[in-house]
Amino acid sequence: MLKQLSVLIENKKGSLAEVTSLIKENDINIRAIAAFDTPDYGILRLIVDTPERAKVALEDCGYGVVLTDVIAVELEDEKGALNGILTVLEENDLQIEYIYSFVIRNYASPLMILKVNDLNEAINILGENKIKVASRNEIHK
Repeated sequence: MLKQLSVLIENKKGSLAEVTSLIKENDINIRAIAAFDTPDYGILRLIVDTPERAKVALEDCGYGVVLTDVIAVELEDEKGALNGILTVLEENDLQIEYIYSFVIRNYASPLMILKVNDLNEAINILGENKIKVASRNEIHK
């Protein structure tokens, strides 16, 4: 499992750069990023190499931050691969709360970040179906 930061940011010019600058100043490496917006605010989801340190740095600057457990699932580069993963989870009554992708250089496959209602069960089910869940160490090499 991975720790993901969810950061509440204003939906205005420069907000994203403020967060990434703060992370850079604290010598933290961003591995994945996704932003979701509403008219007034955005939720920035981040996978970083030191999530607890990033949380403290962001909170010290007034940001609302939540740490959430997520999984990173390897996605084979073939038609229907994502559908196969989603179908396995759905057939086992697991609900995907959200999903986004990222790519790591020198990693064999793209990765999908999944927030699922029961992460441990999802890891077990995916493993039984020969779908690889990447470890924290594999992602932060």
